[in-house]
Amino acid sequence: MSKIKVIVAGPRGKMGSEALRMIEKKEDLELVACLDHKFEGKQINELEELPNFDAMIYTDMETCFQSVEADVLVDLTTPEFGYIHTKTAINYGIRPVVGTTGFTEEQLQELTDLAEEKEVGVIIAPNFALGAVLMMQFAKWAAKYFPDVEIIEKHHDNKLDAPSGTAVKTASLIKEERETKKQGHPEEKETLPGARGADVDGMKIHSMRLPGLVAHQEVVFGSSGENLTIKHDSFHRQSFMTGVKLAIDNVMKLDILVYGLENILE
Repeated sequence: MSKIKVIVAGPRGKMGSEALRMIEKKEDLELVACLDHKFEGKQINELEELPNFDAMIYTDMETCFQSVEADVLVDLTTPEFGYIHTKTAINYGIRPVVGTTGFTEEQLQELTDLAEEKEVGVIIAPNFALGAVLMMQFAKWAAKYFPDVEIIEKHHDNKLDAPSGTAVKTASLIKEERETKKQGHPEEKETLPGARGADVDGMKIHSMRLPGLVAHQEVVFGSSGENLTIKHDSFHRQSFMTGVKLAIDNVMKLDILVYGLENILE
């Protein structure tokens, strides 16, 4: 069985280092290189607390993609670098699996068009935790019957984008089943700007950022005499690795961009 050759962008980050540990345990995956903004020319096994890989670290993605034969780029960096890495990888025929959120609609459309033009598979997932993906699907289903809904997402205080990609994706899925509706009292007024959260099609999204959190979301539906809360918690970044592996396996079969892990679940 031939191994899937993987490049990881952001190997020293919390998600990236967890991805390295996952690859180390999988016999069908091979780490061939890493992209980082430091440690050009060093090997992963020269850095403390990372797995014992002899894969080279590159700071320049063009040099990396030209020097290494790879099937998949796993990008777990930031929206700014994730977009550039993804676009460049597609042009090199390397299939991106992207866990970076915060892309604009224009960027997603550009990447979608480029992937279709180059016939290169891409998977961009706002959340790789399978429980979170199911939470979003359950919320979409519930929205048929509970049109009054608010989303509360909670993440660690180093997260750069707010609201989270998971919250935005959840709102988008709910929007497919729910008619636009302005919630709350028609004369409601914020005495402190932003108190009611972000507004998406009349529903509200609230973001919390605190030390000690990893990734958590509640979708709260309200109706006469009852509430329904659909909740998911990731307590450790290991929770995302099952989804990352699933995406790596599936992106090898694609020739288009897929946004959201739910689209590859059977």
